[in-house]
Amino acid sequence: MRRAVVTGIGCVTSLGADSQSTWEKIKAGKSGISYITLFDASSFPVKIAGEVKEFVPRFVDEKELRKYDRFDILALSAAYEALDDAGFIQNGKPTIVDYYLPDRVGVVVGSGIGGIKTIEDSVRTLVEKGPRWVPPFAIPVSIINMAGGLISIKAGAMGLCLAPATACAAGLHAIIEACLLIRSGICDAVIAGGVEASVTPLGIASFASMRALSMRNDAPEKASRPFDKNRDGFVMAEGAGIVIIEEYEKAKERGANIYAEIVGVGLSADANHITAPCQDGKGFAVAMRNAVSDAKIPLDYIDYINAHGTSTRYNDEIETMAIKTVFGEHSRKLMVSSTKSMTGHLIGAAGAVEFIFSALALKQGVVPPTINLDEPDPECDLDYVPWTSREKNLRFVMSNSFGFGGTNASVVLGKV
Repeated sequence: MRRAVVTGIGCVTSLGADSQSTWEKIKAGKSGISYITLFDASSFPVKIAGEVKEFVPRFVDEKELRKYDRFDILALSAAYEALDDAGFIQNGKPTIVDYYLPDRVGVVVGSGIGGIKTIEDSVRTLVEKGPRWVPPFAIPVSIINMAGGLISIKAGAMGLCLAPATACAAGLHAIIEACLLIRSGICDAVIAGGVEASVTPLGIASFASMRALSMRNDAPEKASRPFDKNRDGFVMAEGAGIVIIEEYEKAKERGANIYAEIVGVGLSADANHITAPCQDGKGFAVAMRNAVSDAKIPLDYIDYINAHGTSTRYNDEIETMAIKTVFGEHSRKLMVSSTKSMTGHLIGAAGAVEFIFSALALKQGVVPPTINLDEPDPECDLDYVPWTSREKNLRFVMSNSFGFGGTNASVVLGKV
């Protein structure tokens, strides 16, 4: 079977406008959560989020900046960094189709919500000014597949262009799809990941009405507290994570820097509820078990899990339960952490950004911490690497992403 490897990474988060600055703050246990500045949230019950700040857009010109939705721009910027990191940018231009045939380069970029700001602005214009004032590109730049479509256009990639819309699992589903495209021989390289820009009035108001968000407005940096007894919901965040996945032999032939190999993928559905996971954790467990089975390694070879870890009551307890169900006694030796404690929850981008953190953890031998874990929930009784990152030679790592609708994804990464 053809092997899929990670050769380039790019991300934009509340911690930094690129992967290096984001990762350094992750290792240092810094929070990217602060007060909302993208709109006036003074009348909202939730006034905090993980916003991308000090951001210099890449892969776009001034005209495109005015036309595209914020989620498109974040995705393009992360894609540019990933291509550059993989060695596929020369003189500011993408060169991936100079090395690979254009129709052998795919793009798979997921999102949970898409261009919600453009939709909100367009509806306001429609109501206040009438139909003739609605921008002609309101729909094209806001639909979920447009982030990947624009990356395909910029890179000249003419292979499959797909857009998983699987809520909080979308980013990891995109990377899994990229892996399968490589394995099957349909593509030789895939630009893959996830993006979200839902820190908007509707985005915040709707999740707040659902009582899913933390209302710890007096201490933003302490609001996201996965596995902690006093957690009160997740913190909405925006950003993008894009990776370059290549077929191993071809990547090795061109002398690519390889971060990790995707050795196992696992998928499942809860078939239970539109927002709540199975109470027994069965859906989560099936995805994790399938990923390890696909990797063809013993369960006790997994050293670290980057958990979905949302900082909500049910997710954290049930994910802990599922880990114990799958790994048994080995779960007591596992290191498990939630980087959402620092980035917030990037919804459709979360799985891709956390996949990047998992690859960097494996490559550098550094396990990122879970911050704000002051008083662990008694039901959450694993080693969550509290507060301080940990140096450890890792053999295999797992990354989990679970989404509304009961859609679950797990990936196992190994060294090359």
